[in-house]
Amino acid sequence: MQPLALTPDVLKQRLREQRDLFNQSHSTRLHRAISWWQAALDHSADDDMRFIAAWISFSACVVTDRDNLSLAEQSAFNDFIARLVALDSDERIYDCLWHQYSGSVKALIKNPYVFAPFWQSQRSGDEHWKSLFDQSSVAALNALSRRKVPELLAIVLDRLCVLHQQVVNGGATYKSQVNRDQVIDGGNLLLTLMPIIIAIMLDAADQEWGELAYPVVGNASS
Repeated sequence: MQPLALTPDVLKQRLREQRDLFNQSHSTRLHRAISWWQAALDHSADDDMRFIAAWISFSACVVTDRDNLSLAEQSAFNDFIARLVALDSDERIYDCLWHQYSGSVKALIKNPYVFAPFWQSQRSGDEHWKSLFDQSSVAALNALSRRKVPELLAIVLDRLCVLHQQVVNGGATYKSQVNRDQVIDGGNLLLTLMPIIIAIMLDAADQEWGELAYPVVGNASS
């Protein structure tokens, strides 16, 4: 099925049809991810809320514990990305990063304001972030030019994680023009990636995606 044909309703129906193939954790994970992707679509006129909801949708897929680390520092996150790309036989992630949003990807790579060490340096005064930023940017552009999908996707998502933390922790003004481009680009990118990621995980019933950080308890809603 082509990505454009994927809608929340289509994915919900696929989840219902395949629920018996999944353990409870994976079924709940995908149910949550679809619900927040739907919320992002519902907030199409509000860039900030759209981006936040889209990131929560992604987080529902990947988070198995809450360490609040930079995503790039989590080996489990890198393993998750590598598995997604390996299972993406139709190269939908590649098409998204290289063809649909290559301009947005390059903009995120070159933007120091979505690079975690930049903000750490504002507190410490350490200028070492500049060399780290240059190294990360070169690595990302190298991955882009050499079609290294897992490496590029990991770097892009790490940048978006920094942007998400900034927004939800009150580090940006609502509807601010200061960060408008990255919020819009991040929302667009995530809205396209999420149905692809969810569809890949729906098709991979035999994979172990880990336990939920916040499982359903008793009769509580997921």
